[in-house]
Amino acid sequence: MKSKRFQVLAERPVNQDGFVAEWPEVGLMAMDGPYDPKPSIKIENGVIVELDGKTRDEFDFIDRFIADYAINIEKTEEAMAIDSVQFARMLVDINVPREKIVPLTTAMTPAKLCEVVADMNVVELMMALQKMRARKTPSNQCHVTNVKDNPVQIAADAAEAALRGFDEQETTVGIVRYAPFNALGLLVGSQTGRGGILTQCSVEEATELEMGMRGLTSYAETVSVYGTEPVFVDGDDTPYSKTFLASAYASRGLKMRFTSGTGSEVQMGYAEGKSMLYLEARCVYIAKGAGSQGLQNGSISCIGVPGGVPSGIRAVLAENLFTTMLDMEVASGNDQTFSHSDIRRTARTLMQMLPGTDFIFSGYSSVPNYDNMFAGANFDAEDFDDYNVLQRDLKVDGGLRPVSEEEVVAVRNKAARAVQSVFEGLGLPTITDEEVEAATYAHGSKDMPDRNIVEDLRAVDSMMKRGVTGLDVVKALSKGGFEDVAENVLNMLKQRVSGDYLHTSAIINKDWNVISAVNDLNDYRGPGTGYRISEERWEEIKNIPRAIRPEDVN
Repeated sequence: MKSKRFQVLAERPVNQDGFVAEWPEVGLMAMDGPYDPKPSIKIENGVIVELDGKTRDEFDFIDRFIADYAINIEKTEEAMAIDSVQFARMLVDINVPREKIVPLTTAMTPAKLCEVVADMNVVELMMALQKMRARKTPSNQCHVTNVKDNPVQIAADAAEAALRGFDEQETTVGIVRYAPFNALGLLVGSQTGRGGILTQCSVEEATELEMGMRGLTSYAETVSVYGTEPVFVDGDDTPYSKTFLASAYASRGLKMRFTSGTGSEVQMGYAEGKSMLYLEARCVYIAKGAGSQGLQNGSISCIGVPGGVPSGIRAVLAENLFTTMLDMEVASGNDQTFSHSDIRRTARTLMQMLPGTDFIFSGYSSVPNYDNMFAGANFDAEDFDDYNVLQRDLKVDGGLRPVSEEEVVAVRNKAARAVQSVFEGLGLPTITDEEVEAATYAHGSKDMPDRNIVEDLRAVDSMMKRGVTGLDVVKALSKGGFEDVAENVLNMLKQRVSGDYLHTSAIINKDWNVISAVNDLNDYRGPGTGYRISEERWEEIKNIPRAIRPEDVN
């Protein structure tokens, strides 16, 4: 006889997930691994000659890079001397301001950061994250992709995402050569929804940089760094080459942050017996030493690895905290699905949504998961109402807003017509009225007609050879009668000249003000301080369409 209760439990979604026991020797350990080094540092003549148990002659290129560029050696002896539990208490103490902590955390070693958080539970980590994030106001980023690489659908989806409140939008491709069309659709659609949205197209780095230089995108984040030298070498890169690339982006007025995350070294077989969190601490220091604005971390595409071991989701929260402790912006993951369980994926998201981060999702799927070319996100288009209700239930600002069907239909139609006019103005393959109509009401690519892929790809190649830039897009929009969208795209190009959005945690609001850690520095010191939802914003969050109102009853 079998227990019927256990039969029912076996069929629950959570039991479709993969779980593994800890195996420290291969890196299957979330944090506090038995082979992690103990914190240590030694300085001679202004040079770090010992770092976390290694002497300088034993350093690999990550150790050397961190020692030479990432640690504030003026404060390091003071910081390293503080008892780790005492420092953890400082992180959650509302009487210890962020500005007192950052000079010390930026002077610690990777092993010291790990030791500090080792005794913190998830509530304490969230308390620390609420205080330590760089920008006071939380925000959100989304994915805008589809399996057909249809630029009309991308434009419509981007416009809706902007209307819903996403301040950053990211696309990628199924067919690599489609990238410029995807970037173009995202640019036009996002600026139709709201002026000031930052956009990126995640592809091979040289192509990504070229599109940015042409004004088709405004930021990048898929510049990956790793915590062990063999993984870095396997990717044909070093911390130094990544630093050069970061400089290339910044010098062209493009916002840029690195990408890393717990589990990548395990997945590639080169964890060197270290815990996932320790290796991620090294990645965070690489981003700091390279001068990157911040880091997209939270395991990202490797979330299944920490998600399968004990305390893995806690380690993901800790790595987000590390990024803020080193005074960088954090786009805190939640961007790849890792569980069949709605309970698990919601719990994983609340770790960042409740305290707030610079970007709670580094990729909320604003499209159905079947259209998400980043392998699916933790939340997707079907979850918009749930997410808005969570904000309303808890009085938490998760960066999104309720919208009406009428608003969405109108903005999607306008975006589809705008990109139609751009294609006509640039001499690209025709976007038909049938495609515009389909994109206006589509749920996803299953509702869209097919395009002539061969013709599109020829046009993409021609577009790039002709040197089409953002200014050409502005002209096409203006000629097509979309003056307001043209003005928004032009204003985005102007932002590249001023460079204000190169500050840490920068976003651009609806009034074209750059909001960053410079003019919106997080000043949380307990109740009544830090970010507080304004009355106007609270009214917006409360106003979900399905709420019964007094006037509905009479």
